[in-house]
Amino acid sequence: MNRPDHTDHPARPLPMTDQEAAAEARRIIAAEYGPTAYRDTTPVPVHGDTPPVAQPGRPPMSQGATDASVLMLAGGATTAMVGGTAAVLLWVSQFADPVVCGLVFGAPTALVLALARLAKRARPAPDIHQHYTGPVHQEQHHTHTTTRGVWAKTTNQHSH
Repeated sequence: MNRPDHTDHPARPLPMTDQEAAAEARRIIAAEYGPTAYRDTTPVPVHGDTPPVAQPGRPPMSQGATDASVLMLAGGATTAMVGGTAAVLLWVSQFADPVVCGLVFGAPTALVLALARLAKRARPAPDIHQHYTGPVHQEQHHTHTTTRGVWAKTTNQHSH
């Protein structure tokens, strides 16, 4: 049986002093918990053929969709606050009539939503002026649609 002698084993390291151990611990901590971010400072080209990439956060929307979204979020938050207040009042008083509380706490929300809708309709319509020069040709098509049967078959007939 071949047994390795003691020269095959590496020498065991000597125990570290407290100062060496502290320095080694600081080195390991600095290497492990050091900065992990890298900022690329290469200048970005002014233009290129790379397509745009969607960014995190809210997706791009039209101004009308953004306004409607904000209005819905505000209405939802208002409704939640009013409902929470009504629930707390009902819980605390234990004598409150739920119908009366619903009318009292629901009225401000309904009033705000009605006023918002009224204000939206109160805006004056923009003046549109369209001026055309030259001959105008209008094509007039009439479409007659017929739908028949249990499994519907639609037939469109165009006439000029």
